[in-house]
Amino acid sequence: MTMSPGFKNFLWMMVGVAILLGVAVLAMRYYEIPDCAAQILFRARKVELIAQARQALLSSSEAEKSAVLAITDQESQTFADQSRAASALVEQKSRVLASLLETGGTTGEKELLDQFSRAFAKLQRIDDDLLALAVKNTNVKAYALAFGPGAEALKEMDDGLSRMVEESAGSTSPEAKRLMLLASVADSAALRIQTLLPPHIAEESNQKMDDLEALMAKDDQKIRRGLADLNTLLKPTESPDLKTAVSAYDRLSQIRAQILKLSRENTNVHSLAISLDQKRKAMLACQAALAALEQAIQEEPIEGMNCRTPTNPRKL
Repeated sequence: MTMSPGFKNFLWMMVGVAILLGVAVLAMRYYEIPDCAAQILFRARKVELIAQARQALLSSSEAEKSAVLAITDQESQTFADQSRAASALVEQKSRVLASLLETGGTTGEKELLDQFSRAFAKLQRIDDDLLALAVKNTNVKAYALAFGPGAEALKEMDDGLSRMVEESAGSTSPEAKRLMLLASVADSAALRIQTLLPPHIAEESNQKMDDLEALMAKDDQKIRRGLADLNTLLKPTESPDLKTAVSAYDRLSQIRAQILKLSRENTNVHSLAISLDQKRKAMLACQAALAALEQAIQEEPIEGMNCRTPTNPRKL
């Protein structure tokens, strides 16, 4: 059977169309994969930066907490430096992420990054104040004075007065009874002052500190009046124990003044309060902004190609 020329041309035309369609399909399937992979890698890079920023943010917070709780200036400073270094890393990751979003980010993603940047700037301002307080450790130093040199001075005063009382214990004279009373009043008042120092150091309220200091001032008057009366009752040259007690209380008074000054600065109390309140809230805001940004990026569609995987890539 002989085909007509027209029918032959039609068949050749159909064959050509089929070949062209096949080439086009193969080309689309071939070039789709690199383009799709590039978009996926770009999105993964943005998510990775968010994860790195989040980890650095947590590291900064952990170091800050350690700086607040450390008991020496050196430890506090070391942790404070670590916190600032981790915070700088967060800032660096944020800048890189911002440049990527400028290249290929949605308006919503940029707004979420701006939201994080504002929250992080607030957190950094809080950290600046908090860490500056934490490294001073004034409350820790006050406790060390109270339970160290302060306690030693009190013991020396108590020992001197106790020896005086023991020496007069066998006497029934009015002078001996008065001596024992004056020594007992002075010793008890000194002990009360010492017991009021730890609550003062731990106190956050200035008004309550004022109240505690008022009680100490009353006891201080009793002690000084009692020691002065003892000095009148006895001849100082014949009572070295009285001289010891007076000298020890003078030293205790100087130590107490140092303790109250350090306690008033209250750097450990204030830094801990800031850490548990303002810092915690600012940290939550930063984490929420990063989580929202990550979710937005994860849900971002891959534009252009549908990214389907070839059934048999080897046969392309």
